[in-house]
Amino acid sequence: MAHIATALRLAESALWITSPNPRVGCVLVNPQGQVIGQGSTQRAGGPHAEVVALRDAQAQGHSTQGATAYVTLEPCSHQGRTGPCCDALISAGICNVVASLQDPNPRVAGQGFARLRGAGIGVTVGPGAAQSRELNLGFFSRMVRQTPWVRVKAAASLDGVTALPNGQSQWITGPLARADGHAWRARACAVLTGIGTVMQDNPRLDVRAVDTPRQPTLVVVDSDLQTQPDAALFDPARPVLIYAANRHAQREAALQARGATVVYLPDAPTSPHARSKVDLRSMLRDLAAREVNELHVEAGHKLNGSLLRAGLVDEMLVYLAPKWLGAGAGMSNFGPLAQLADGMALQFRSVDRVGEDLRLLARVAERDNF
Repeated sequence: MAHIATALRLAESALWITSPNPRVGCVLVNPQGQVIGQGSTQRAGGPHAEVVALRDAQAQGHSTQGATAYVTLEPCSHQGRTGPCCDALISAGICNVVASLQDPNPRVAGQGFARLRGAGIGVTVGPGAAQSRELNLGFFSRMVRQTPWVRVKAAASLDGVTALPNGQSQWITGPLARADGHAWRARACAVLTGIGTVMQDNPRLDVRAVDTPRQPTLVVVDSDLQTQPDAALFDPARPVLIYAANRHAQREAALQARGATVVYLPDAPTSPHARSKVDLRSMLRDLAAREVNELHVEAGHKLNGSLLRAGLVDEMLVYLAPKWLGAGAGMSNFGPLAQLADGMALQFRSVDRVGEDLRLLARVAERDNF
């Protein structure tokens, strides 16, 4: 349907602003088939797509009586940061609602559709479902699995090297690929890295190469609280979460003084003399509880390998430069494997040219079946 296609484009235009809410678009069409209003969900606490579209119609002097609303997700039925969208549609005299998907949020989960039908409004569900779900995989993951959608980003040479033996890695890929990587950072709720990357590169890991209305939360896996209080990652414009395993009161106080939130989630040590590390699975559950939908990982081979071995990665975003670098660090320390059948099966979602580099998006096989 053309109107659902327009609503999906509106939803995609909200890619960088709606978190932790889903990206939703809405188009209002009067009984004569004319588009009278449209909109997309705004920043958390702002109006949802349906309300934006209703206001748009009102601003243009259009009546919404008898109109059809084309929306990419079930109108909400609960009082959250804003009021229920289904009530707004009912009050506006909407006659029919065509929606792509049922909302996976347990607070909605069909109740919006039920309220609309109870008010005598016709409801059709299904058009644009696959596209809407893809736009909101992180939201669906948080609601259904209670963990974020985990995307690992890496930039490497054609032979898979991410850094030279001396640690030099800037820059393997070109400026267009780096800007594209920043756009993927911008759409995420949080960016995750490890203490090894923090100590070696002292990165900012913020969004700079593209315009963004918000900075994603920065998350650091730092078992022994080795992050220095003067690290470049600290910025008043964004929250910093540090997950640790072993308590150090003075280090914790110094990091909290810089605005960081320290969360202790130790795993079970492998031996009586081993030090605890961060329980990565518990960390993901905690991030979901903090309303993180998409988790964008930019880490070194150790943390990448730990996430992969634990089966916590959903997809890989890999930029390959037309360079051959020989010896150096790889993308992860996953393996070694005894046989090919033990490898992690991936499915290519897209392969694109970005400047002089290639961008590969590969999803862990069957990972999105939830």
